Amino acid sequence: MVIGLGRFGSAVASALTEMGHEVLGIDLDGDLVQDHMDLLTHVVAADTTNQKVLEQLGVADFSHAVVGIGDVESSILTTSELASIGLPDIWAKAATAAHGRILERVGAHHVVFPEGDMGERVAHLVTGRMIDYIELDDDFALVETTAPREVVGKSLGEAGIRDRFGVTVVCVKPIGQSFTYATPDTVIGAGDLLLVAGKTAHAERFAETD
Repeated sequence: MVIGLGRFGSAVASALTEMGHEVLGIDLDGDLVQDHMDLLTHVVAADTTNQKVLEQLGVADFSHAVVGIGDVESSILTTSELASIGLPDIWAKAATAAHGRILERVGAHHVVFPEGDMGERVAHLVTGRMIDYIELDDDFALVETTAPREVVGKSLGEAGIRDRFGVTVVCVKPIGQSFTYATPDTVIGAGDLLLVAGKTAHAERFAETD
């Protein structure tokens, strides 16, 4: 179930549908509901801050709920009502850190900050050779980057990347080929893409190496 069919909620709901899941989309705006009629499994216009309405919709039967409502008050009230009904897995979008803390207190199991997270990700991508960046945990990241010149032509065992840079090369993608698991015998070619994991500072430093 995805509540709030704005840009964030619509993207989540559409992606879940494409993955083969049945999705109930809910929004107070009838026009948005009409726009999603042919995109989602079910859509309905409803006020999700009202527990009786949620019960009538049978939300207790859903295993996951995503609250993507932009209005802070409605977001908090909806999350609280879902928690009181007993949904086992509630994801909620927050606009600010304070909003996020309140969502957690009223029952959200996961709080996401789409704009803040994307801003941080872009900040990492605009410098160095980094192609993609995912922070898996506090101070631990997975980074996709091109191979630095100093390791080209060497096997991972010879290059000693883990000892020198403090990161582990997880996968390698040679030009024109798919990603494959990295082994100590994997030879790095010019233009190869590397997927490396490690502490954020170490991963960033490796991605900035010429």
